[in-house]
Amino acid sequence: MERVIVVGGGLAGVRAVEALRSKGYEGALTLVSAERHPPYDRPPLSKAVLKGESDDTTVDADWAALRCDLLLGERATALRLDEPGRGGTVASTAGDLPFDGLVIATGAAPITLPGDGRQHVLRTIDDARELRSRLTGGARIVIVGAGWIGAEVATTAAARGCAVTVVEAADTPLAGALGPEVGALTAPWYAEAGVELRTGVKVAEVRDGGLVLAGGDRIDADEVVVGVGVRPVLAWLEGSGLLLERGVVTDASFRVHRGRSGGSGEEPGPPRPDVVAVGDCAAWWSERYGRRLLVEHWDTALNAPEVAAATLLGEEAVYDAAPYFWSEQFGRMVQYAGHHAGSERMVHRGDPSGRTWAVAWLTGDRLDAVLTVGRPRDLVQARRVIAAGTPVDPGAIADPGVPVRQAVRR
Repeated sequence: MERVIVVGGGLAGVRAVEALRSKGYEGALTLVSAERHPPYDRPPLSKAVLKGESDDTTVDADWAALRCDLLLGERATALRLDEPGRGGTVASTAGDLPFDGLVIATGAAPITLPGDGRQHVLRTIDDARELRSRLTGGARIVIVGAGWIGAEVATTAAARGCAVTVVEAADTPLAGALGPEVGALTAPWYAEAGVELRTGVKVAEVRDGGLVLAGGDRIDADEVVVGVGVRPVLAWLEGSGLLLERGVVTDASFRVHRGRSGGSGEEPGPPRPDVVAVGDCAAWWSERYGRRLLVEHWDTALNAPEVAAATLLGEEAVYDAAPYFWSEQFGRMVQYAGHHAGSERMVHRGDPSGRTWAVAWLTGDRLDAVLTVGRPRDLVQARRVIAAGTPVDPGAIADPGVPVRQAVRR
């Protein structure tokens, strides 16, 4: 392998470059990034950058030592694959880039709403700087989506003296991420912060001066912020033959699959050893949970590229970490670890009307996932239990006075 291309300038792309070099790859290495900025961290954008506490989240990488060519402001436009194991070519705005090995790390892009009115999203450093300049005292800010990003933007906007309204199509905040029962526990936080929360409200379009709702009503706004999720950036891979289902379909080692008929919507064909996908665009197989996961969070982008790089270099490696993420909203640290979609039941750990509590999801005596509010020690200990797969006592897990590590069955 003499030429490796990394497509995507986010954290997953940077970590892939670093991992390839640390594992002894000595060939040519090129990173293609659609953004003109050097790679940077995204989590601070909705936190420190939006608050004005930071203006630069550039990843501390020594590009000279990494011997990596940076093609900034250039976009991949198509992928042409040769026979398995023989590489191919990335077509880009910088020209054709032949490769022996390819890392797909193109991430995800925010979903926007219909309408010709101005709408802000929060995905890039430029997005964060622009939105920050609009969060001025007295400004009417309407946020569409009471998910993680919406809550964090609402937190900062309210603190800066804006009049904030959050509109959510579901009946509770975070219904998609945590389910309506747990999401409802976060609803009082909005009023506490002086934010108006309107749930069960669908938006028809964004117009100048605000929103038009599905029933024809209007909400006036000086600025509209849309935080209704993201979609993996996959358009450049259409026609490549790779299997695309929500993301780039991979095995547990991040090797991509082709469809048996050469396209999307087919059964997976054999994985390719010379192409891997990682980060927000990768739908990877988890043996731990027995399903394919698409995890759009920093922790996976940080750690998974180590396995992807090893796979590309012919090593045997599997990624099966329990997903983890955190959010800072309305004066609370909210953390989540695991995956609860297939869990049998949920137990509360502490009083959710207070400022510190947790929720655990269980299947039998296996801890599948945990959500903590202001209980970082619970989170740290639960992550270890989830990773080890150690059985727990459900009764002890439900007792906030019992440390999670002591709930493990001996």
